Amino acid sequence: MILVDSTIVTVATPAIIEDLRADVNSVVWVTSAYLLAYAVPVLITGRLGDRFGPKRLYLTGLTVFTLASLWCGLTGTVEALIVARVFQGLGASMMTPQTMAIITRIFPAARRGQAMALWGATAGVATLVGPILGGLLVDALGWEWIFFINVPVGLVAFALAWRLVPQLPTHPHRFDWLGVALSGVGMFLLVFGIQEGHQYDWSTITGVITVPEVIGAGVVVLAIFLLWQARNTREPLVPLSLFRDRNFSLANVAISVMGFAITAFAFPFMLYAQLVRGLSPTRSALLLVPMAVMTILLARGVGQLTDRVHPRLLTGFGFVATIVSFGWLAVAMTPDSATWQLLLPMTLLGIGNAFIWAPNSATATRNLPLQQAGAGAGVYNATRQVGAVLGSAAIAVLIDARLAANGLAFTPGEGGGNGLPAQVMEPFSKAMSEAMLLPAVVLVVGLVAAVSFARPRHQQAARAD
Repeated sequence: MILVDSTIVTVATPAIIEDLRADVNSVVWVTSAYLLAYAVPVLITGRLGDRFGPKRLYLTGLTVFTLASLWCGLTGTVEALIVARVFQGLGASMMTPQTMAIITRIFPAARRGQAMALWGATAGVATLVGPILGGLLVDALGWEWIFFINVPVGLVAFALAWRLVPQLPTHPHRFDWLGVALSGVGMFLLVFGIQEGHQYDWSTITGVITVPEVIGAGVVVLAIFLLWQARNTREPLVPLSLFRDRNFSLANVAISVMGFAITAFAFPFMLYAQLVRGLSPTRSALLLVPMAVMTILLARGVGQLTDRVHPRLLTGFGFVATIVSFGWLAVAMTPDSATWQLLLPMTLLGIGNAFIWAPNSATATRNLPLQQAGAGAGVYNATRQVGAVLGSAAIAVLIDARLAANGLAFTPGEGGGNGLPAQVMEPFSKAMSEAMLLPAVVLVVGLVAAVSFARPRHQQAARAD
């Protein structure tokens, strides 16, 4: 549910723009608000799971998420939709760390790779189910139903979790509320400044403060947050001791970059598919099927390799394949390209995904002590979501900039999913293909981190035996 709702809105973007008379940047905030509300609390919800039990936090988050989904579908303005998505993100932040922490606490290090492979494969399932389900619902019933569908699923999930999710021992924790406030304010200022900068021509916002000052304030607050984490002798929100493990640090860099890239890629691709190629939301989503299918099919085999093979080989290959696939897509996104020319790079993208999600997740947590499972899971999921938030904000800025550079201005309702006028198809597709290069470039940072992994301790012990 969490991952589906990270991807499902991208398919409905043109429909929401048309129905709510919103602009592209406002609709991007529908995703950014969700991701931001997801990213900041996830640091402390991992600790709350350790303190009150992961099952209890999971069920609480599921309740908030389901009710917020109903709220999203009932809204009539883009501003109200953004607010409802904030609460949906809060619910998601309560659930995610509990899943990863339970796997870390139940499975021994030598078998954790296969379990994490199933955990990571849900990304592939969401990639397939989210856009296709979103397309079907938008075409048949309207964009509101991409949120209404969560309600029956949430009720069933609650009943199953109540019966089947195990109760685990709890551990006492103190909570760093100052850290929560600093991280939340810093992230909001940074993301707001990046995403809204182009709308204000990178100058004055309110007549008093400028966009660079907002971004600078965000950086300063985040720096104060890190300083406070280093000086907090009780129990900081982010235990910096976690980063003494080289693989944990590098895995967080890699997953942050991956969150950035996957979120950023979806917006220009879906706008291109629906407005340039004139595809319906459902048919646009079907272009993602090769990616999702490859991610799912390879999950089991990659999970088995994750427990035996050096992680730098698996994740390094995954990042190379993903970088190449984005560059390939950028070349293929023209008004007259054949469908198969898009499906081939999508297949490669699925292969790259399969070799990143599970190995990277297992590598992040494998060396951590069990009493830090919640904290480690919280930090890992937070960095992934921070990357996704920044990716959402950055791609909105770049799309606006490339449309302007190509002599276009995207207005509410333009195209409406029925395609663009013939005379603007070429510059519009050119702008979208140029935007696609952003995730490819950013992924190079993830590749550097991936090839720097050390061999996990359980593999070192096996070699010594």
